Amino acid sequence: MRETKFIDQNKEKWEELEETMESRYYQPEKLLQLFVQILDDLSFSRTFYPNRSVRVYLNSLAQKIFFTIYKNRKSPFKRFSSFWIEELPQLVYESRKEFLLSFLIFAFSSLIGVLSTQMDPDFPTLILGEDYINMTLENIDSGDPMAVYKAKGAFGMSLGITINNLFVAFLTFALGATYLGAIIILVRNGIMVGVFQYFFIQKGLFYESFLTIWIHGTLEISAIIIAGAAGLTMGKGLVFPGTFRRIQAFQKSARRGLKIMVGIFPIFVAAGFIEGYLTRHTELPNEIRFIFIVLCLLFVLAYFIAYPFYKASKGFKNALAETRIPPDKNEDIDFHLVKNTGILFTDIFTFFRKYQKKILLLVLVSATTYVVTIFLVTANQLPSETFFFAGISSVFADSLGQFFYGKTHKAIPIVSICSMSISIFFLYKWMRKESKIHHQKFKAASDFLKVFFGVIIMHLLLMTNVWMEDGWRSSLGSVFYNFLVMGIAGPILLLWLYTMFVEGKNPFKAFGRAFRLIRFRYSTVFSLFTTLFIVGYIFILILDSYLLTLFLELVAWVIHLEQEQMDELSIVLLSFVSLFVFYLVLSLIIIGAGLLYYSLLEIAETNELRRRIDQIGQSQKIKGLERETSN
Repeated sequence: MRETKFIDQNKEKWEELEETMESRYYQPEKLLQLFVQILDDLSFSRTFYPNRSVRVYLNSLAQKIFFTIYKNRKSPFKRFSSFWIEELPQLVYESRKEFLLSFLIFAFSSLIGVLSTQMDPDFPTLILGEDYINMTLENIDSGDPMAVYKAKGAFGMSLGITINNLFVAFLTFALGATYLGAIIILVRNGIMVGVFQYFFIQKGLFYESFLTIWIHGTLEISAIIIAGAAGLTMGKGLVFPGTFRRIQAFQKSARRGLKIMVGIFPIFVAAGFIEGYLTRHTELPNEIRFIFIVLCLLFVLAYFIAYPFYKASKGFKNALAETRIPPDKNEDIDFHLVKNTGILFTDIFTFFRKYQKKILLLVLVSATTYVVTIFLVTANQLPSETFFFAGISSVFADSLGQFFYGKTHKAIPIVSICSMSISIFFLYKWMRKESKIHHQKFKAASDFLKVFFGVIIMHLLLMTNVWMEDGWRSSLGSVFYNFLVMGIAGPILLLWLYTMFVEGKNPFKAFGRAFRLIRFRYSTVFSLFTTLFIVGYIFILILDSYLLTLFLELVAWVIHLEQEQMDELSIVLLSFVSLFVFYLVLSLIIIGAGLLYYSLLEIAETNELRRRIDQIGQSQKIKGLERETSN
């Protein structure tokens, strides 16, 4: 082939590559595809045009791509600093309307609290509780109105306050999925702050209360407002999708909101430390306390308002990665690529959309089978004697473990293991089929037994929380323990299960295999599973919200029973809803484990990379034309 003909046939492709590289918003997958083609053309030119300019041109183009990829590789420290210096300020700026709305809602609600307290002297008792009001009045009479901040040890108080504040912030963010939920939480907290502050004003303690409360409250209240903005940012995609499909817009907005939430975590830790260690020192000079409050306020205003607008005026370096919305079609998942957490997270929902009818049916059948089986086995006792729910506001936090542990009946863990094994078995089967990768021959009986064995181990891991019950009295401690255990052991366990399932190895060899795969990229493993646990917890918090109350009230309107019978029916309904949500969240985590396996496999064995390298220079066609050979 003549050199001029070779150039004419490929110049459009080369021009497209140059345009892609000049663009600030190129897609990595497209760049990789063009890079492989350029290497193919470079190999051809080296063979047939070794001393011509086209070879020099293609070589320089390939080098340019290499340096583009290389310069974008960031060390962990650079990624960390880039998030705080570049990405978070850009997220704040692009969500500035939600930040303003969150602030206005909170400020207006605080004003409502002030006016309500002014007009109704009993309003603070309604909002803050009679016990707290009486305790505060006793402290005022004793001459130390701020004694509440000295009641506990500094460390215990700091840790407890930090956990509680994080819970409130996360609840605000999670309920933001419905948009209205974040507004409700902001209104509730705003009214409480207004009532709390004006209560001290009525007692003639404004100056002392201001210097004590706001020494930590400046950061704490600012973080709650930011959490509200993160929730509104997430819910905006679902409520106001614009030109995108609702699920696409929600994927984008949820990622943005979650990153904003990560940004306020250090603020809550700092606020908890200040409240535990500094607020208690009311003997400090007023000038020092006032200056500290001003410094905290200046930090919030500088970082979350002034700095984002300054960066916007100078121009942000790159567009946010979340702005790329997945195509509006059933996109196939590539199981041969190395993927980061964001891409894996997107692929999970891509797989879920493709199999959503099957997955929802599987979840429905699993939850129904569990509930029916348990209440048939325990037919000689009332539902309230089998399962107990402390209250609608804490269904999962206090009650989820009882579906696995079997405190009230020995059949509970057996039914749970069987039901969960069936769910995981079918999810792994569909994942294996979708991958189109050659695995060991599928054997239903033996593969199910492997899953069954793994689920038994999983239940034993969960039951360690019961064995350590005396050390974990609070529901938050229990949730934290489960998150810690499953966050560390969960990824290894699920990858071990999938490795046994697709590779046909015995449990011991499969465990070694899974451990070797994880060690190549544990940061990705941990971040993916942490993200999935957070998403699952969002579902849990939504379930624990007023939605469940409305559901039970609707049932009560439709079904007319005596109060005792209605209470027993509520136990059955709460059990079904709890299990349905649990199996739905579990399905997302199981899908994530399967997708993660293939990404880790490519990192460890580089099969796809080797295949592509072997193809360089071997293709016999260029855009449909036969390549000339030296013969």
